[in-house]
Amino acid sequence: MRISIFGYGVTTTPLVAFLNAQGHKLCIYDDKFENMKTDDYGNTLLPSSHFSPAQSDMEILSPGIPPFHPLVQKAQNLVSEYDYFANLLLEDSQKNGANGTNNKMQMPFMIWISGTNGKTTTTEMTTLLLEPFGAQSGGNIGTPLAQLYRQKPKVWVLETSSFTLHYTHKAYPQIYALLPVKEDHISWHGSFENYIEDKLSPLQCMDSKTFAIIPAELAYHSFVKDFNGTLVTYESAHDLAQKCDIHIQNIHFKEPFLLDATLALSIAKYAFSADNIALLNTFHIGSHRIAEFYDKHNRLWVDDSKGTNVDATIAAIARYAHTHIMLILGGDDKGANLTPLFDFMRGKDIEIFSIGSNEERLINFAQSYEIPITACENLHNAMNAIHNKRAFDAKDVVLLSPAAASLDQFSSYKERGEIFTQLALRE
Repeated sequence: MRISIFGYGVTTTPLVAFLNAQGHKLCIYDDKFENMKTDDYGNTLLPSSHFSPAQSDMEILSPGIPPFHPLVQKAQNLVSEYDYFANLLLEDSQKNGANGTNNKMQMPFMIWISGTNGKTTTTEMTTLLLEPFGAQSGGNIGTPLAQLYRQKPKVWVLETSSFTLHYTHKAYPQIYALLPVKEDHISWHGSFENYIEDKLSPLQCMDSKTFAIIPAELAYHSFVKDFNGTLVTYESAHDLAQKCDIHIQNIHFKEPFLLDATLALSIAKYAFSADNIALLNTFHIGSHRIAEFYDKHNRLWVDDSKGTNVDATIAAIARYAHTHIMLILGGDDKGANLTPLFDFMRGKDIEIFSIGSNEERLINFAQSYEIPITACENLHNAMNAIHNKRAFDAKDVVLLSPAAASLDQFSSYKERGEIFTQLALRE
């Protein structure tokens, strides 16, 4: 079989290594390749413009490639990584169970977790709860699917993006858990309606033995109405806890992580009756997500660099709404609707320090809403402006929650958060 790979990055590198080990020599297409060449493993590396569907039997793509990319437009046998490995698992199961034997390989128990914010935390929490049952995490985080396939853990807990879901049409989980869906990645999906549809698309493939946890606000959607499995809809963490008989008062986490924790417990309880709140309470929230720290003057700084969209920033602001917030805002917002964010900030004790490529938009919004704003252009200038404020004391909080991606000025949200922390703790 002639297999083509679209995009050669973090996601597809383990897949390429796996396919090479299976004896496949691949054609790998990427916009970063300027000329055709061959790598040390016999793969042909080509510019995207060189792709011809007549020379390919299957195309597996990096999920970040948008539907309007010429590679996707030309492809005739496009397969997501999820669908590819689901097919392999099914083939293995059928082979091992052939000839009437009883040694049919058991398919792994699949849990997919998606949503706009909180996917990583919920996936990691769920994996912690289900580690005694052989769970490993994968998808956007953790172990690559190729490695999961080789290791054959009993439970796959996959953080699943809307990009992956857009291209996945056959694979499906036993449990699908969806965090709230807010406006994000609109330029990729084309519209908020398309984004919602991709987030709900697994429901179309899931059978009557499956289980889904879906925000109640999406219950109107035809994919939800036509779902054949067991459905739980929720309006909040407390609502979900009540419906799944979880003692939410024993959970140590506060919002926005309380919903993540309640969702993880609901998944674990349905899957293996593993709603171990004591174990869950040992979990540590990852870096750059509402990570609090204090300087030598006992002033509070909050690294929420992972707050890359409006909803995440609203959640972060809500946590500190009782005090004066110096908010560092801005970056590549990808044309997101900022009105809900500024509506939420109206009347609160907030001053904005703007950075990034959308600074002009932020200034216009702030002036319209009469919210104080200091145009800083970049993070270093913003931190200098904050350090130079004479009234800055322990009653204030400095919050980096940009409501935007970082790639206009940084290599990642991680670098943005690390620089913020370094500058906050300088002498």
